[in-house]
Amino acid sequence: MQKEKLRAIRKQKGYTQQQIADIIATDVSNYSRKESGDVRIFKDEWEKISRFLDLPMEEIYEDDEAKTIIHNPVFNDSPGSYATGSVTNFNGEVSLSIIKNLQEYIELLKDEVKKLKEGKK
Repeated sequence: MQKEKLRAIRKQKGYTQQQIADIIATDVSNYSRKESGDVRIFKDEWEKISRFLDLPMEEIYEDDEAKTIIHNPVFNDSPGSYATGSVTNFNGEVSLSIIKNLQEYIELLKDEVKKLKEGKK
């Protein structure tokens, strides 16, 4: 779900995605995915953004749809466990934090692969 209120207010106040990304300590491509609704904006990030924009969080906040799905046959690789290959329901801040970190790490890896490919040309 796109964050239309956030995007509109950010643009109205004249801020770039890079400036907001710096506030929540992420790269601009990850912030762009957050604003477009592909990556979740966490509560602490909403709070930092609202303070930066000098607005109550309620004026910019838009709920996330739960659409994070991980397909990984070895997600739980402890001895004797069997993963079904699809994990679709996570509860709790710890699990969400792990997912967020993994998504950011994947993006860093993708960027690194892209740079390496460009270097070979």
